[in-house]
Amino acid sequence: MSTARKKLIEVALPLEDISHEAAREKSISYGHPSTLHLWWAQRPLAAARAVIFAQMVDDPGSLPEEFPTEEVQEAERQRLFQMIRELVKRENTTNERLLEAARAEIRKSWTRWCRLSGEDSAKLPPFHDPFAGGGSLPLEAQRLGLEAHASDLNPVAVLINKAMIEIPPRFAGQPPVNPEARGKLDLKGGWRGAAGLADDVRYYGAWMRQQALQRIGHLYPQATLPDGRQATVIAWLWARTVESPNPAFCGCQVPLVSSFWLTHQTGQGSLGRGSGGG
Repeated sequence: MSTARKKLIEVALPLEDISHEAAREKSISYGHPSTLHLWWAQRPLAAARAVIFAQMVDDPGSLPEEFPTEEVQEAERQRLFQMIRELVKRENTTNERLLEAARAEIRKSWTRWCRLSGEDSAKLPPFHDPFAGGGSLPLEAQRLGLEAHASDLNPVAVLINKAMIEIPPRFAGQPPVNPEARGKLDLKGGWRGAAGLADDVRYYGAWMRQQALQRIGHLYPQATLPDGRQATVIAWLWARTVESPNPAFCGCQVPLVSSFWLTHQTGQGSLGRGSGGG
C-alpha cells in the first residue's frame, strides 16, 4: 500500500468562507496579535488556522479503505469543510469544544501515518516557522495542539513571538502573583489559560505607567484648550531650537521644523504642539 496520502489542502478548501473571515479581522481592535504590535503583512489568524488544519488532515479521497465510494468521500470532505467554516469564525477563536474536535481530527490523521511509518503516534510533529514575523502561524499551530517553534532575524518579531507563544504557555493555568489579586481573589481555581499572567501584566503595566508619570510626567504637561480646559497631549513633536534672529523676540527659542501638522486627513489631524531643545 502506498504511504503517499493527499492532505485536504491539496484537494480543496472553502476559500470563500476563509477569505470572508480573514477580511473581518481587519476591524478587530482588541485581542488580536496586530494590537500587540503592528507588523508588515500580518497573516490573518483565520487563514493561518485553516491552512494549518488542512495541511495536517488527510483528504477522504486518499482513504478508500475508510471511505470506499466517491459519494462517501465527498460527504466526509464536506464535513471537514464545515469544521473549517466554524474554525475560522472570529467568535470561535477560543471555542475549546470546537478546537478540541479539530485537534482530534489532526491526531486521527497523524495516527494513520504512524501506522505506516512506525513513528510514535503519541507525539504530534512540531511546527516551526523560521520567518515567523507577526506570529500568526505559530500561534495558530499552538492553538491546534502542535508544539510551535518560531524564529526571525528581526528582534521585534522575536519579542512578539516570545510574548505570544513562548511565555504564556509557561504560566498556563497559574494564578497571578500581584498583591491586589492575591488579596481579593480565591487563587485556587478559575485561572484558565493565560488569564493569571494577563492579570499580572495589567497590574504591573499600570504600576510602571504610574511610576513614569511620577518621575517624568512634569516634562509632558497638559495642553490648555481655547476654552481654558486642560487636555492630554496625544503627540509631541521634538525639534532642535535656535535663538530667534528677530530683535523683537530676542531670547526666544524657535523650533527648527518645516511643519507642525501631524496629518492632513479629514477628521484625524490637528496642529502638533510642544517642542524640545537640542
